[in-house]
Amino acid sequence: MSELNFIPMKRYILALCLLACSVAVVAQNKGYLTGSFETNDHFYFDDEKTGAMTGDDRFGSNNYLKLDYYNGKFSAGMQIEGYLPSTVGYPKELSGINLSNLYATWKDDDFSVTAGTFYDQFGSGLLFRSWEDRALGLNNAVMGARFTYNYKDIVAFKALWGLPRFGMGIFTNNTKSPQTVTNTSTQVRGADVSFAISNLVGWTDTYLAVEASALNRFEPVSVDILDEGGKASTFGWSGRANFESHGFFAKAEYVDGGTKYISNPDPKDGDWYLDKRANAQLIEAGYNGRGLGVTLTGRRLEWMKSEIISGNMSTSNMMNYIPAMCTQYTYMLTTHHPYTAQVGSAIGNFVNSGEIGGQIDAFYNFRRGTAIGGKRGMKVHANFSTYYAIAEEGTCKAGNLLFRDFSFDVEKQWTKKFKMVLLYSLQQYNESYGARPEYMTQNIAVADLLYKWTSTFSTRLELQYLQTKEDKKDWMAALLEVSFAPHWSIFGSDMYNHGSSKIHYYNFGVSYAKSRTRVALGYGRYKAGYICSGGVCRVVPAYTGANLSITTSF
Repeated sequence: MSELNFIPMKRYILALCLLACSVAVVAQNKGYLTGSFETNDHFYFDDEKTGAMTGDDRFGSNNYLKLDYYNGKFSAGMQIEGYLPSTVGYPKELSGINLSNLYATWKDDDFSVTAGTFYDQFGSGLLFRSWEDRALGLNNAVMGARFTYNYKDIVAFKALWGLPRFGMGIFTNNTKSPQTVTNTSTQVRGADVSFAISNLVGWTDTYLAVEASALNRFEPVSVDILDEGGKASTFGWSGRANFESHGFFAKAEYVDGGTKYISNPDPKDGDWYLDKRANAQLIEAGYNGRGLGVTLTGRRLEWMKSEIISGNMSTSNMMNYIPAMCTQYTYMLTTHHPYTAQVGSAIGNFVNSGEIGGQIDAFYNFRRGTAIGGKRGMKVHANFSTYYAIAEEGTCKAGNLLFRDFSFDVEKQWTKKFKMVLLYSLQQYNESYGARPEYMTQNIAVADLLYKWTSTFSTRLELQYLQTKEDKKDWMAALLEVSFAPHWSIFGSDMYNHGSSKIHYYNFGVSYAKSRTRVALGYGRYKAGYICSGGVCRVVPAYTGANLSITTSF
């Protein structure tokens, strides 16, 4: 890092310290202050084995400082972010140090008013959602104003207006880098209302509500779009119904996402943009009670990509939430090809308007003392999910398979000290996003074994195997974690592609936690792949290096 770049950083830090001290003095007199700090630092090495090269900068550092002040019905806060530079795989627009979030809120029993940045969503998030996920490098907080009102838990209403954040936020003036978008001219205006019919009529064992949302999005559009009849302002809406009674539940949602303008891959007719109406349908029903849980979900998406900046390909350029509705795995080999929802795309001569599919998820807890549950019970979980490309736009006709997964796992506490989890997953994945019918199949088996030797000392062993005839053939993996509660944890893992590349992807590290602070240090080789959170993923290139993570709160 050059001295020229370091001087402004020192100024930011000094200003931040002065601000924190000032708020702390106020908090001593009245109210209270909370905060958190997080830093993730990586040092990279060239790796000829995987082809990972460091380039000009071997260092990456993501930093977050958050302060919140509370005094009765009033609260205020801020967040400062520093990417010096950002770690590998993060969106390129995250660069430098900047005040990213700043808000003030007054919240009474029935209403609230917020000025500044805020997070919110309408319904399931299909129409609109603003949220932060640091694992994905995503923070699309809205800078503006929001008002909420609740009348006796019968009618809940909220209205908002603002500018969604992209990149480093609206407080930055950095325009030096052509890769860095510092602000946007996109505006959102919306309202959401919920009417609890059951609360109105006095039902105690049944909940029934109808909900509706409306969203206006304004973004100046290009002359080409205007020439073809496009508009800067688009309107979307959603309608929802929720029902719960005696363990049974059902919900339904219809979304009209407004008009989308998509580059025409084959403009033979003279139109350079495709004029598409986004829409989505979601239905969910199930039962939860007496140790049994069953959920059946169906969903159809068509042109549902909602962008802050039209045409920008950044993974952080999203204004709604569309998770992959399938099992969300955490084991190494189960996440080689995680599924991401297909929301409509035009690539080359192939136009895919979206997807249709669903999942059934079931679990059962065999109680203690039963023939199967034994002395300590047993939990069984199964999931089947399948999604297809929409064969004909505007229909429910299924085309080529996009993704299918069948998984089954068993969790058994054998003794007070020993717990075992066994998992099997059959995954089928279409790498062409539905353009071709071919798909690859992989079988994955996992054994997760936890043994508590004493009240403070435990070990956890993972053994995994992936079998496939496609891609890079078979994989095997193992992880050993040793914990010395409540402070220390040590781990080591290796993921080995013995079917093709013969490369070991090793990873080992140590962590220490005390009170509200955790420090973790590690070193490893990482394959190119995905990082996922909540069913949303970003691509990460291969890299090898050391990493330091510190999190604390106060």
